[in-house]
Amino acid sequence: MARRLLLLRHGRTGWNAEHRFQGQADPPLDDVGRAQAYEVAGILAAMRPTLLVSSDLSRALQTAAVVGAAVGLTPVVEPRLRERSLGHWEGLTLAEVADRHPDEYAEWAAGQDVSRRGGESRLEVAERAAQAFAELPDSDLTVLVLHGGTAMALTNALLGVDQRAHVFGPLANCHWSELFCEPAHRDGAAPISPKWRLRGHNLGAPGTVVPLPVTVETDEPSDADA
Repeated sequence: MARRLLLLRHGRTGWNAEHRFQGQADPPLDDVGRAQAYEVAGILAAMRPTLLVSSDLSRALQTAAVVGAAVGLTPVVEPRLRERSLGHWEGLTLAEVADRHPDEYAEWAAGQDVSRRGGESRLEVAERAAQAFAELPDSDLTVLVLHGGTAMALTNALLGVDQRAHVFGPLANCHWSELFCEPAHRDGAAPISPKWRLRGHNLGAPGTVVPLPVTVETDEPSDADA
């Protein structure tokens, strides 16, 4: 089991810049995203991770390759860490979804887990990501290079937060959530199982951070790796 865990979102893509839902579509990093990867790689190198694992989508693999070169690790490719499938929303902006699929948009705006778009539920994403994480070897510090929606789902799963709750704001590109595992111990006669705790959220290189908005009254998606 990992003792510390960093869930690192990939660098920016052209679709991120255009505020399009990406899901499991596969646009690469743009120039800004590549620069972000190099910037964050130096910070992570100082933290000395012992295991580096990446989603198999290009934007994550390209980020992981830069990080791996800096930290001296070869990324392990794990398809179960890819972004949530968004079905026929992929490639669309929020305004386009509202125009083409108004009923689905209304459900999403009301906070519902829209299943009619042909993609995955939040729970399905959490289950596959958690299963992949549980199968990883022991490591003092594991870095997972993945996606905004998947990172949120896995964080909720590890902390025991309901997948219907949006407790954490979306991760900015090349920013991360850090968790640590409190080891098993005893409280008097009662055994206490290992427990994950959140140490920080939306951590990254110093400077101005403009994360995706939390509310939906904007032209930017906030429920996906947009």
